[in-house]
Amino acid sequence: MRRDDTAPAAERNPGGGSALVLSLAGLDGRGRAEWSPIALSPGAADQIAELVARAARAPTGLIYFLDDTGERLVLAGAHGQPGVRENAAETPLAGSLGEPIVGTGQPLVVEDIATDARIDGDSRLRRNGTRGAFLGHPVCDVDGTVTGICCAYDTAPRLWTSEQVAAVAAAAQVSTLLIAEQRARWEVDRQRRFLDGVLDSLHDGVTACDADGNVVLVNARMRAMWDEATPSGAPDGLTDVDGKPIGREDISLFRALRGEHLRDHELVLRRKGRRTRRYLVDARPIAGPDGRPSGAVQAVQDVTRRRRAERFRTCELAVTTALAEAGTIEAAGPRVLEAVVSTLDWAHAELWLVDATAGVLRAAAAWNRPGWTADIKVPEEMRFGEGLSGRVWQVGKPLWIRDVGRPQSLISPTTAATSDLHAALALPVRHGLEPLGVLTVFAESVEDPEDEVMALLSGVTAMVAQFVDRQLVEDLQRQLTRSKNEYLALIGHELRTPLTSISAYTEILREIDPAALAADGPALLDVVDRNTTRLRHIIDELLELSALDTGHAAMTMAPVDLADVVREAVERTRDVIDGAPLSLAAELPDGLVLPGDRRRLKQVIDNLLGNAVKYSPDGGKITVRLRPVGRAAELSVSDTGIGIGPEERDRLFTRLHRASVVRDKAIPGTGLGLALSRAVVQRHHGTIELADHEGPGTTVRVRLPLDAR
Repeated sequence: MRRDDTAPAAERNPGGGSALVLSLAGLDGRGRAEWSPIALSPGAADQIAELVARAARAPTGLIYFLDDTGERLVLAGAHGQPGVRENAAETPLAGSLGEPIVGTGQPLVVEDIATDARIDGDSRLRRNGTRGAFLGHPVCDVDGTVTGICCAYDTAPRLWTSEQVAAVAAAAQVSTLLIAEQRARWEVDRQRRFLDGVLDSLHDGVTACDADGNVVLVNARMRAMWDEATPSGAPDGLTDVDGKPIGREDISLFRALRGEHLRDHELVLRRKGRRTRRYLVDARPIAGPDGRPSGAVQAVQDVTRRRRAERFRTCELAVTTALAEAGTIEAAGPRVLEAVVSTLDWAHAELWLVDATAGVLRAAAAWNRPGWTADIKVPEEMRFGEGLSGRVWQVGKPLWIRDVGRPQSLISPTTAATSDLHAALALPVRHGLEPLGVLTVFAESVEDPEDEVMALLSGVTAMVAQFVDRQLVEDLQRQLTRSKNEYLALIGHELRTPLTSISAYTEILREIDPAALAADGPALLDVVDRNTTRLRHIIDELLELSALDTGHAAMTMAPVDLADVVREAVERTRDVIDGAPLSLAAELPDGLVLPGDRRRLKQVIDNLLGNAVKYSPDGGKITVRLRPVGRAAELSVSDTGIGIGPEERDRLFTRLHRASVVRDKAIPGTGLGLALSRAVVQRHHGTIELADHEGPGTTVRVRLPLDAR
């Protein structure tokens, strides 16, 4: 109630009641949440107001509290005439009957508002001739600070008895006790909310249990980790770092409840079809007032990314070591794939190398995670654009498939269903723009693309590419060294021998008498001619071989039916061995057209068949096969002859090299035929090699691309 008449119409009422606004809580000057008695339960305040009205035998009882500014009175509880709550909702403290009560902390007893000398004569109440009686008592908190008033109001002047004054004072004390209780509850709730806010802001999951093992506290991060770890509602696949399953009694929280203190206890969660997670757990018991455990608490940290980063660094070192210690990519491949699979904690990896001649990828290595029993068959080769690895070779960029079980994943549905594989990642292995191979890795779980994984495997493929390229350079250096040695051997043997013979017989012809010349001259000239022819043949082959190696030899490239060329060579060879104890079988398609130089290809085939005839014993068998393989034509010539020792296989196609068994048997030859054949095949962008052969003899395999290069 105000002492002036400037109050709004809503405050002017016959009962003279003050208007208050109720708020739940305020903020102190530093912006922190503060408890306010205004937060008192409206139902409880109304009951106290009713007790005040009944005890004072007054028609109206009111409970006011100061708002958070301390400048207004807010109605907390009311009892009495209809509309009293609406008409007395809020009033400024200044000029109201509550001001002296709040200011002095003493009760205010007014028997007649119209005549009381403490009320300003110019106030609205006096001008309106308002009459009535007022009895108010301060309401204090536990610290004795006035926080509101408890009052009774009567519309008619009256005397207040000491019992009625005492009753209002008692009601004010009850309000004080109620305020203390409500404040204690609010403080508990505030602290709990504060603790919940702190715990929910942590990156670690926190769980606490009571002395009976009942979980009493779980923060938001722990709930998220629990939902992720237990999609079926029960934990499965939880082990220690050694793979030992974790049962309920082994859970860190319950171990702490039994008195253990755990620090950096590592756990691993593996589930089929989901990513493996790694956790560090700290747990300790909570001591009660008597010193005995009253519960336990644990903090769980997801260290999956940290452990993966550590393994990434280990992986790079392992790959570098494997490549440094291995002589070939085939030897290093399994160790490289093992490092990749172990680092990513995926299931399977493959390394493919490009066979540019055949137009296919060939499997160089494969690796399965230990204990992984799913069935996956790695083919020996994969065509350009075929499957995931072939597609990466084709497009020249990485491909990440989130789930190979989905349609259009480049993995056959049968393989996806039987292998238990889901995510797949394939990256090209290349040196500059030249494709060298493909690295493909598979996971048992569905995985979204990750920049860290892409960066790691890009680094691995770069190291593999450098290794393969270095091998090519080293092979070239070895070939150059061999070439130098071959030319030295040529000068030392192959050229010197016929030159020595020519020189010797020429000297004989010069010194022989006419009679002996007439008798032996023709024979001596035949020896000179034969050695001259041999020498010319060697020089011609060397010149032709050099021209092929340097690219100076003329190559007339046109569509050639290789089946027809091979068929003609087989027929010529049959004519040569007609009557000899040798058999010749051919398995040829009706036609197999490719771009090539017909004369040069005929030269290669004649050379291979000639060697097979030359080195086959009586009763031997020669087999010629021609077939398309991927984007290449594959020609193989097999014999049951003397064969080649394992230690000489790598040198078979070098110039002037003749196998030791050939030299021992004094079988004639220059050692240039296979080298010349290799040069011709390479000019056709093909390959020539010794293939695996069962039993005695040799198989030479030639692959030529079917497409123009």
